[in-house]
Amino acid sequence: MQERYAVYILASRKNGTLYIGVTGNLPQRMEQHKALAVPGFTRRYRVTTLVYVERYADVTEAIAREKQLKGWNRAWKIRLIERSNPDWTDLDPTAC
Repeated sequence: MQERYAVYILASRKNGTLYIGVTGNLPQRMEQHKALAVPGFTRRYRVTTLVYVERYADVTEAIAREKQLKGWNRAWKIRLIERSNPDWTDLDPTAC
């Protein structure tokens, strides 16, 4: 089964504002975030750097994980990011 769904964390900068989301089309969603196309949190705080991604085949699992991560305290989220992306490199699949 293909891992179609992504739970992702965006940051405004290293140790900056964080945003957690879930999507069935990460490249398209990243284009929306980067273009600041959708009004709301990510546009307001310019949270556009993809710093963490988990993939899931089942949308229910992905949504449950998103909710779990949103319930975590900030320090746990930062540790999660830095375990796989210590330099907070942009993981955007649409970047050239």
